[in-house]
Amino acid sequence: MLGIPCLLGVLAVTFSLVPGAQPLAPGNLEEEEEEETTSPSLPCDYDRCRHLQVPCKELQRTSAPACLCPGLSSPALPPEQPRLGEVRLVAEDSLAVVHWCAPSSPVHQYWLLLWPGGGAPQKGPPLNSTFRRAELKGLKPGGSYVVCVVAANGAGESSVPGPGGLGLDGAGGPSFGPCGRFRVPPRPRSLVHAAAGVGTALALLTCSALIWHFCLRDRWGCPRRQARATPRL
Repeated sequence: MLGIPCLLGVLAVTFSLVPGAQPLAPGNLEEEEEEETTSPSLPCDYDRCRHLQVPCKELQRTSAPACLCPGLSSPALPPEQPRLGEVRLVAEDSLAVVHWCAPSSPVHQYWLLLWPGGGAPQKGPPLNSTFRRAELKGLKPGGSYVVCVVAANGAGESSVPGPGGLGLDGAGGPSFGPCGRFRVPPRPRSLVHAAAGVGTALALLTCSALIWHFCLRDRWGCPRRQARATPRL
């Protein structure tokens, strides 16, 4: 019976020698489980090229846990150049639909600059920061144009090379950058009218040739060959 009190005394001395030994509490286990189950934040559903895109900061405020936004330049600097995307032409309505992607900068508004041929640029109306698409109306069929996208914030606006610094050919456009060149095709109705005119002209020429051959040839100095002379006996 004396062995049990001695064993308890040895255990008490052993625990007293371990510094800072504390019993495990249920609360500590729950905190460790929460840390293990907490997942890292995911990128926000934000696309720089999506039309009417909600600003990423608003998406971040409404998500739980907060999602991650792409990095932006300082708002104290003018925006970087937007990237021009597809320019879709609608020849029937003489308009072009311009798409672009936002820069990695804070943007308050956009607008388009249009050079018709070699004329002065025409500035379009301001568009808010959610826009990624705009229409250019009243284009001349068969005309050549240069279009640039400009971004602006409180510190200024993005730079534009202008038509002289594009270095583009007559039918192409740049892979990256805020500007591009495009040509409006003729209206389909105009092509139909031109084809009808060519067909009418060919028909008139054919009729004239037939009339000359059958009716006017003998009268206007192109008689048929006289009958061969009778052979001598």
